[in-house]
Amino acid sequence: MTGMREAGSNSQGQRVIIVTGPSGAGRSSAINTLEDAGFEAIDNLPLSLIPRLLDGPPLPRPLALGVDARNREFSADGLMELVGLLHRRPDVALELLYLDCDADTLVRRFSETRRRHPLSPEEPPQVGIAREKELMEPVREAADHLIDTSRFTPHALRAEVLRVFVPQTGLPMALSVQSFSYKRGLPRGVDMVFDCRFLANPHWDDALRACDGRDPGVVAFIEADPRFAPFFGRVQDLVASLLDAFVDEGKTSLTIAFGCTGGRHRSVATAEKLAATLAAAGWRVSKRHRELDRRAARVPPAGQG
Repeated sequence: MTGMREAGSNSQGQRVIIVTGPSGAGRSSAINTLEDAGFEAIDNLPLSLIPRLLDGPPLPRPLALGVDARNREFSADGLMELVGLLHRRPDVALELLYLDCDADTLVRRFSETRRRHPLSPEEPPQVGIAREKELMEPVREAADHLIDTSRFTPHALRAEVLRVFVPQTGLPMALSVQSFSYKRGLPRGVDMVFDCRFLANPHWDDALRACDGRDPGVVAFIEADPRFAPFFGRVQDLVASLLDAFVDEGKTSLTIAFGCTGGRHRSVATAEKLAATLAAAGWRVSKRHRELDRRAARVPPAGQG
């Protein structure tokens, strides 16, 4: 990766990264990486709409905008004019990312995916690749950041984009620990799931039934189950052993969920305990108790816990 000039010198404006480059060089992967890192990503937006998007108050998140030769209204001159306009706007902090790739690698990628090149749909990919590289050369020369993806795997490209655009804070991955009821199905977007239904159920204790897994009495009841400590210890060790590997893989968020019958007692208590353990180890942790959120003050029907 080569920095072409000082980028993003206007730190007070709306942060905007325009991602471009020849087809097959990895633009979509870069856009997806930025989206995973918290950017609002929009791909193939017509050039004429970009200034309108930036009019008005700053958006709550930085923007990643994908632009290439397939865009409606696209021309290299038009893109360069837009870049110049945005660089002059005091309310915009613009960075232009150009993803490049050698022609032989692009040919191989098109051959492997059996895709037609958008600039030569009825001709061999080599024709479109050469045409697009010539078309995009002025944009390449003006780029704030140039990443050559010729030797990159998708994982390596992801890591490079994160290195350049997402400063490391010592907190490389956000963790979410959740609880849920199996009766309502698995939560969406969960990476790891653990079943707590084998643990002793506080629902059958009349004094604890109306409480939830955040109550000290419920916690004490669950932790008194001789199966709890070995279970939690193994979960904790497994999660701890995988976190650094997920970070190395380029993962920016991880969701861990605990389920029980009603999503009120055992899964909540275990999720709370793991979240506290991870936070104490220095990870960014958020919590969500799906069934408690849905049924805030409602006592579950008999048999749930």
